[in-house]
Amino acid sequence: MTEFVVFTDMDGTLLDHHTYSMDAAIPMLNRLKQLGIPVIPNTSKTYAEMRVLRETLGLDGPFCVENGAAIHIPHGFFEQKPPGTQWQDDHWVHQFCSRKHYWTNLLRQVKERYPDSFVGFSDMSLDDIVAATGLSPAQAALAAQRQYGEPVLWRGSEQQKQQFMDDLRQNGATPLQGGRFIHVSGDCNKGQALRWFMQEWRRQYPHKPCRSIALGDGNNDIAMLQAADVAIRILSPVNPPPTVQGHPHCLTSTLEGPAGWNEMLTQLLEQQV
Repeated sequence: MTEFVVFTDMDGTLLDHHTYSMDAAIPMLNRLKQLGIPVIPNTSKTYAEMRVLRETLGLDGPFCVENGAAIHIPHGFFEQKPPGTQWQDDHWVHQFCSRKHYWTNLLRQVKERYPDSFVGFSDMSLDDIVAATGLSPAQAALAAQRQYGEPVLWRGSEQQKQQFMDDLRQNGATPLQGGRFIHVSGDCNKGQALRWFMQEWRRQYPHKPCRSIALGDGNNDIAMLQAADVAIRILSPVNPPPTVQGHPHCLTSTLEGPAGWNEMLTQLLEQQV
């Protein structure tokens, strides 16, 4: 069987968009674990969220947080410490952009031009975050612990939103439209994190060829899908499939969310038998 590494979005892909359930994906998660195929969450979620969620999912490998702002690699996953990483808890961490305060300061600067058009996580109460995300209070508290960027809930017009995002880009930010929020951070994305990891894999295991599979359902997954050897678009109940241009191996599920995740990885593994 060809060796694979699976990179996956979480909300709307491995987790149901409405309920955050992963039940439909559990059979495949168990199978991948038995086969020794790493499953690497590549998500807009925070480090605090992923510490809890990985345990729930039974995942103990690397994970990427805040739309590719940083990748965490458990000690011992690679034989050598990857260059450019720092030690945090029991992980090697590679950071791809500036920390959160840089971007919240930028948002305060542009706020006067859009006074009533947006609100960031830092200015929302826990109840506000619960109402906007559908998360439980405990989950919302973890989601609020951003380290590298700021999610923004847009309240203005579509025309204003485009101008707002242009203003942010002119000031060095790279805003990404996610499922519910505009994520404001630096020049990093899920694709950059995927490429860095695969380069490190090939450096440390030159005689162990491996292909990357990426699964996602939103526009903030496009860079990850484009960077992967195999791109899998997961149908969403709320958004059209992300546009992936010119990819030689791009597939689309017929089912939504974790059911589509299970569907497409089942097909790929069957082709390898």
